[in-house]
Amino acid sequence: MSTQGDIRSWPTAHGTLTFGPRTLIMGILNVTPDSFSDGGEFASLKSAVARAFTMQREGADLIDIGGESTRPGSVAVPPDVQITRIVPVIRELRATGLTLPISVDTRLAAVAEAALDTGADIINDISAAQHDPAMPALLAARRVPFVAMHMQGTPETMQANPMYRDVVAEVSAFFDQRARELERAGVDVAQMMIDPGIGFGKTTEHSLALLRAIRSFRGKWPVLVGPSRKKFLGVLLGEDDPKARLMGTVAVAAHCALAGVEMLRVHDVKEIRQVVDTCAALR
Repeated sequence: MSTQGDIRSWPTAHGTLTFGPRTLIMGILNVTPDSFSDGGEFASLKSAVARAFTMQREGADLIDIGGESTRPGSVAVPPDVQITRIVPVIRELRATGLTLPISVDTRLAAVAEAALDTGADIINDISAAQHDPAMPALLAARRVPFVAMHMQGTPETMQANPMYRDVVAEVSAFFDQRARELERAGVDVAQMMIDPGIGFGKTTEHSLALLRAIRSFRGKWPVLVGPSRKKFLGVLLGEDDPKARLMGTVAVAAHCALAGVEMLRVHDVKEIRQVVDTCAALR
């Protein structure tokens, strides 16, 4: 990462992501049959590729492709299955001219490596490189930008009974500790972005507490927040259908953008791009 004043940037093989002027948009592309909001919608190669280009036109700054649902209660997907889902999509996107950086949403080093070799640029690991012992070595060897997320437990167990004495302090301390551990493993932590993990091992109140304090996470590393269509919004809004939570997502996106959060991970790219552009003008 390079830094100039309040502007920081991530160079990638497919363009530079610049943090500062406005909040960037990471468009979600789940090539899975069972994701909580859009499972199965983009499981075919044709539909996945079309969706990625739609998000590019709508104003996404990068596309995040995942082949494993990590919704509460989900079970792990083997690496060969994830690779079979993800790699053909990346290959086709690069062959047909997608110009945006691509991040691969996986906890497994073998999947991340296959994605990087096919044309991905960034690793988005919800376990902060803890799930797979080989992930830190891959990060050290490839020296690509990566997202480290906080999660209490695993997707299978994380919502059983999440507990904290002080969720903001504990999540913040986690990133400092994880950065030290990764640096000892040879990882360039200047390439790290942090994600407080809204809804991952958190109650509704935990998620709200993190969002209220989101400005406090800024400084050492760029911050990514992923509030899109999540259950805490369903609790607040009384909406069981994830797709009916757009306005709640919009409200959180505006809050984060006005707080200077560097990136939002969302399904509804067009609407959230309008939000962050407006907030940039207001700031």
